Amino acid sequence: MTILVIGATGRVGQHVVDQLLARDSDVRVLTRDPAKASFPAAVEVVRGDLLDIDSLRAALGGISTLFLLNAVTGDEFTQAIITLNLAREAGIDRIVYLSVFGADEAVNVPHFAVKSGAERMLAATDAGATILRPTYFIDNEAMVKDVILQHGVYPMPIGGKGVAMVDARDIAEVAAIELIRRERAPAKLPPVTINLVGPQTLTGADVAAIWSDVLGRPVVYGGDDPSGFEQNMASFMPRWTAYEMRLMAERYVSDGMIPHEGDRERLTQLLGRPLHDYRETAMRLAAA
Repeated sequence: MTILVIGATGRVGQHVVDQLLARDSDVRVLTRDPAKASFPAAVEVVRGDLLDIDSLRAALGGISTLFLLNAVTGDEFTQAIITLNLAREAGIDRIVYLSVFGADEAVNVPHFAVKSGAERMLAATDAGATILRPTYFIDNEAMVKDVILQHGVYPMPIGGKGVAMVDARDIAEVAAIELIRRERAPAKLPPVTINLVGPQTLTGADVAAIWSDVLGRPVVYGGDDPSGFEQNMASFMPRWTAYEMRLMAERYVSDGMIPHEGDRERLTQLLGRPLHDYRETAMRLAAA
């Protein structure tokens, strides 16, 4: 049977597609504009939109298993709930949903609250689902690399409690493993939630020290005040999104994103290898 990947054009989604193909799975992806999508020939590409009911129904037709990654948009919740309803209508009971670490705790951060609501729906409807809860993506550091490289400041206000940043490749590989486990099972499997974390829990000062070592010159942590970060984000993204990023950063400062006992061991056992670390991404961004 075929696995449908929604959110396939983003960083995580592209890796999910690659991981599934490497495991000999039949893959279908949904995209608004197939002409702009670049996927291997083996991938079935269908045109659709999560708010276009007819196109979404068509994309879900004949599907056994669904990977759902909703972009952070103003209508993310509507998109998620409609998609899950239509998947249920289509009889799909093998789902991997990309949520966020601590979704049920950071209730004032819109995209955390949205994902908590989708998790509640999956639980209430007894969907056969794996809920993946990643921490902050290491890959997001590409957004602030210019500030780091040009000004010697790490501007992301992540605080002093620590964030166990996770690599998109690790997220995607776990997603593929879970998709195939569910897709190849003889019947619907019980629900499971997996925290996706990185190998290190890093403070703002820790990250600045890594960059200083990688670049061979001082990089300082910009501090915990999120106002400057919000202003910087607003220069290249919608104002409401920048404010949401500020709310997220405030949660990092107040609570951190600290793995639960056994999270890292569970992931390394599942992957059969060490997790990608922050320094690897810093070196790649510096070289680029």
